[in-house]
Amino acid sequence: MSQPIRLHVLITTLPGRGRDQIEAYERLAPLVRAEDGCLQYDLHQVSGDPDRFVLVEHWSSREALAAHDVAPHMAEADAAAPAFRAGPAQVVELVAEPLA
Repeated sequence: MSQPIRLHVLITTLPGRGRDQIEAYERLAPLVRAEDGCLQYDLHQVSGDPDRFVLVEHWSSREALAAHDVAPHMAEADAAAPAFRAGPAQVVELVAEPLA
């Protein structure tokens, strides 16, 4: 197994469509959190901007993340996202351990 994976996913919705992102996350989160290897899956709204979000993900391994990426509920969510997102999410992968 590989090392744990931490991601910060930067999401911007179309103007005024932040609520759609929140609702999509609320439907999706229980399914993702039930996946093998999911250690954290939390959406945070950016302070002062109702249309920007950071999704914090923590996976036990690269294999768990790969399985997540092809899960049927993720394909469905990815297909629905363009209706309210301003563009593709930006995925930032963090190094395994915090710096000193």
